Amino acid sequence: MSSVQSPRSKVPTTLVCFALSDEVRAFREQVASREDVSILITGIGKGNSGHSFRKALEASLPTAVFTCGFAGGLNPALSIGDVVFETDNEELQKQLLGAGAKPARFFCATLIATTVAEKEELRRTTGADAVEMESEIIHEICRERGIPCATVRVISDAAHENLPLNFNKLSKSDQSLNFGKLAWAIAKSPGKIPALLRLQRNTKYAAQQLALVLGKVIAKMQQ
Repeated sequence: MSSVQSPRSKVPTTLVCFALSDEVRAFREQVASREDVSILITGIGKGNSGHSFRKALEASLPTAVFTCGFAGGLNPALSIGDVVFETDNEELQKQLLGAGAKPARFFCATLIATTVAEKEELRRTTGADAVEMESEIIHEICRERGIPCATVRVISDAAHENLPLNFNKLSKSDQSLNFGKLAWAIAKSPGKIPALLRLQRNTKYAAQQLALVLGKVIAKMQQ
């Protein structure tokens, strides 16, 4: 479920965590030659991310951790491609603000928020600006270890948008996408294809915007 790039490098390492490979591709290209940056694919959800992150720390203790990827917008002011962050580390906050990221509050959910109604309810009950599924446990572990940590996420679907399918019903027991169920859902509802293609374009754009911000931050670290 996890993959770590250069985990035993002797250079002080910044660990950048993503739930999915689709979230990391644009960023990976930017840091391919950096020995001081490691990438961890944790899998979806708190259970997977906590397990993968603890295992990664057994190999090497990073000097800083970023928990990254897509997020659903809860704040109507946020648009697709907006990069938002949360951290209690002043230096990371300074770097992220300088790179163009916006401060935000996150809610770490157990399920994907797929409808506008679900997003509105989360906004009302939590006051959060965005929703994701992995960062809370990574922050907890970092606090225990005294490792600076920041959540850095990009809005892939805005507060006013429904997702084209209920992806919670298309997941395996480990919360990864069941492509067989996805294919069957599309076959039953071919009218969803344009919305799925639009979501694909939006997530690609969002991943590129996230990579740009992370690239600026990483470029200033370990100098």
